[in-house]
Amino acid sequence: MLKGIVRESISKAYNKRLRKDGYLIANIYGVGLDNVSCAFKYNEYMKSVKSKDGVIFDVEVGGKKLPVVVQEYQSHPVKNSVLHVDLMVAQSGKKLKYKVPVRTMGTPIGLKNRGLLNITKKRVDVKCDSKDLPKEFMLDVTNLDVGDSILMKDLQVPSNVELLSSGRVSIVSIIKAK
Repeated sequence: MLKGIVRESISKAYNKRLRKDGYLIANIYGVGLDNVSCAFKYNEYMKSVKSKDGVIFDVEVGGKKLPVVVQEYQSHPVKNSVLHVDLMVAQSGKKLKYKVPVRTMGTPIGLKNRGLLNITKKRVDVKCDSKDLPKEFMLDVTNLDVGDSILMKDLQVPSNVELLSSGRVSIVSIIKAK
């Protein structure tokens, strides 16, 4: 379980000092809950996020154990390191908005025909209860040729999960290389 500290202040100088000490700035929030300004050791956070089984993972901040989901993060424009993360508490019994990762498998036919794999949606917005939250959407791109795409309506979504984007939105496509 990932352990963090509650931030004493939200000032710019305090956050800068925490980052210098190897911390990642975070906010935890939820429907009907008080916001928690906290920080996690950067390396521990990255290990924990990369090794998690699903979208939901547990954190402990200020003596409270919370199941959370990464909602948003900000990256450094040059270094590409994570600067700030927003975590939402996954509350059972409430239908909330989540972002589920999209993964691709296979090598598209279009790559041999001078095409490029274009992933336009790395995460798909869904609305559901936390117990029904899919781990990920796995897309087989093996049969895609230049000009082909996989749309939102092509996703196999469980019956108790609602997609929040139009069915015509492209997730993955093969575009012609210039």
